[in-house]
Amino acid sequence: MKHFLDLSLIPKSDLHHILSEAKRRKAKQSKEGKVVVSEPSNGKDKLLLMVFEKPSTRTRLSFDLAMRQLGGETIVMNANDMHLGKGEESVQDTAKVISGFSDILMFRTFEHQTLIDLSKLLTVPLINGLTNSSHPCQLLSDVMTFEEQKGSIKGAKVAWVGDGNNVTNSAIEAAVQFDFELNICVPKNYLPSKKVLDWAENQGGKINLYHDAKKGVSGTDCIMSDKWVSMGDQGDIKKKKSDLKQFQVNDELMSLAKPDSIYLHVLPAAREEEVTSSVIDGKQSLVWQQAENRLHGQKAIIDWCLSD
Repeated sequence: MKHFLDLSLIPKSDLHHILSEAKRRKAKQSKEGKVVVSEPSNGKDKLLLMVFEKPSTRTRLSFDLAMRQLGGETIVMNANDMHLGKGEESVQDTAKVISGFSDILMFRTFEHQTLIDLSKLLTVPLINGLTNSSHPCQLLSDVMTFEEQKGSIKGAKVAWVGDGNNVTNSAIEAAVQFDFELNICVPKNYLPSKKVLDWAENQGGKINLYHDAKKGVSGTDCIMSDKWVSMGDQGDIKKKKSDLKQFQVNDELMSLAKPDSIYLHVLPAAREEEVTSSVIDGKQSLVWQQAENRLHGQKAIIDWCLSD
């Protein structure tokens, strides 16, 4: 049984297969209607249960439509509607119920440990739809979008600008697994996970830390960013925005990257905070293509999870 919890836990060969499958399924998808099943898949006649503790637009839409395009069905639940979310049922008992009613589970939750605990108890595959620690599905879409525009990401130089958050952690893992160099441009008090950084170093990853965004983006092939204030952020939000002010992706910063560099954003965006409208709506921005690719990436992930 295959879980999709973190990029670091999946063999490189499998990740490259998932990426290739996402591209192939995108090319083959029918233009006749959004729910036309164009290709045989392991998702046919299967049920995907989606559980959300956090709000979602792209993750919910992409997984729902992905399962339909694979010939399966979905059920969506808010975690607060479940006994587990209210603390009225154990993880063990919840896992047994989920395993009995579904073929595969996608869970978007705050605590990453919840996924780890569930993965040990479920008898169906589990997909990480986002936690406070990582967002692996997003990075698959990001790599796919890069390669559609610029060819293989292997050996490329990518800059992450802003907060060292959950998506940054997955970007570090992606850099190792897909063999690209990652410049992390963050303030000193907003570093990504030390555990993930240590893992990348042990794997021989090319990860560079910068506290000056201008130096970090210089000569890069791609600049990525995310909202400065994530869902569930605690603490002084005003101070955080002030600390990150010098890490806004604007026209000046983009001009320091390569002339053919691209801009990617996780979405949703807080325009004029982490990115200016001139950049996100500009010619180098591929954020809408990136968002659409979530759909095709999810199809490939589901198909892989359900394969023998």
